[in-house]
Amino acid sequence: MARQSISFTQPNDDWLKSQIDNKEYSSKSELVNDLIRQARNQQRQIDWIRTKLEKAEKSGFTSDSKENILAQSKSLIDGQI
Repeated sequence: MARQSISFTQPNDDWLKSQIDNKEYSSKSELVNDLIRQARNQQRQIDWIRTKLEKAEKSGFTSDSKENILAQSKSLIDGQI
């Protein structure tokens, strides 16, 4: 496993420590690796959605741009619509 040295801002370090104190994780390394896994999964989902939006846009399925569709989707998720 690769070892890294990283620095955190005080609020981020405090949050990391609180997660460990709450027994959510056993170490900062475990927590950071979990956050990275979550970010990678989220990026895969975003890439899949982007691909589907581009395919739909090119097929003539909609006249909205992918940016507009994505903004509408985010609004729905955030409960703004």
